[in-house]
Amino acid sequence: MRQFADRAVGRDDIERILHAGRLSGSAKNSQPWQFIVVTDREMLRRLSECGPWCGHLAGAAFAVVLTADDLRDPPSLSRPFDLGRAAQNMILAAWELGIGSCMATIYEMDLARSLLNIPAERAVPWAISFGYPAPEADPRNRPPRRSGRKSLDEVVRWEKWE
Repeated sequence: MRQFADRAVGRDDIERILHAGRLSGSAKNSQPWQFIVVTDREMLRRLSECGPWCGHLAGAAFAVVLTADDLRDPPSLSRPFDLGRAAQNMILAAWELGIGSCMATIYEMDLARSLLNIPAERAVPWAISFGYPAPEADPRNRPPRRSGRKSLDEVVRWEKWE
């Protein structure tokens, strides 16, 4: 979901989404994440310049910027997986509330750190845009196969590969 309606998301719903991320499992219960919620329109626009595929952040009702200990540090090999689990929990919780989302890879981490005053030792690999879907972009308004998702029968095998 990269196109959002011009409609705010209430704080209660934002907090429900954040709790879903906070409660995600992580290796050794390390909970390596810190989440930064951004609702300011100008800051969302500036964050949209942190990578070639971040443009959707500019039109979001809010974004969650994910940070963690440096992802290159050998003891943190599970960090990307842990952040992915937290992100997926937030994305699914949002969808249950009728709120769409899209992941953005932050290629310009130094710019994102500067914009959000994030300490230099923190990695800033991803952000998630959130908002109510624009009617023309809402996948619930498309035929099932046009959504791009494979059917269950196409991705599941029972008992063995046959």
